[in-house]
Amino acid sequence: MRFVFLALLLSLAALLLYIRLAPMQAGRWHVDPSTAERPSTPNAFIMRDEGGDRPAVVLLASPQTVGAALETMLASAPRVTRLAGTAEDGFVTYVQRSRIMGFPDAISIRLSPTGEGTRIEIFSRSRFGYSDGGVNEARVTRWIARLEAALTP
Repeated sequence: MRFVFLALLLSLAALLLYIRLAPMQAGRWHVDPSTAERPSTPNAFIMRDEGGDRPAVVLLASPQTVGAALETMLASAPRVTRLAGTAEDGFVTYVQRSRIMGFPDAISIRLSPTGEGTRIEIFSRSRFGYSDGGVNEARVTRWIARLEAALTP
C-alpha cells in the first residue's frame, strides 16, 4: 500500500514539475490572433472583429507608440516573458505563468495601423487544462485597460 501511495505521489510531483518547466515552442504558440483557429476547449479568449469573443480595440496612437507602451508595461508584469516577435514589429507572443502552479498561458498580440490609430487583436490561451475559469479574458481586459491608461495624456 505504501508503494502505491509513494508511486502516485511521485507521479503527481513529476506532472507538476513538467507543467512548471514545460518549454513553450514559438513555432506552435506564436500565432496571428487575426487568423488563429479557435480551440475546441473553453480555455481561450480572442479579441478580434470577426469570430472573436470581443471586437478588437483601436487606440489613437501609432503602432510604434502602442508597441513601446506594451513593452514597457509587460517588462514589469509578473511572470511574463516574451516568446517570439516584438511589439515594435507589430506581432508578439508572450507567456505568462500562474503564480502558484506555474501553468503557462500564451498571449499573441497583433498591432495594425488603422486610420490615425492602432488596432489591437489578442489571442490568449492556456496550454494545459480544459477550462480557464475566465483567466484569459480577465488578463486581456486588464492589459488593455493598463495600456489605455499608459497612453492617455
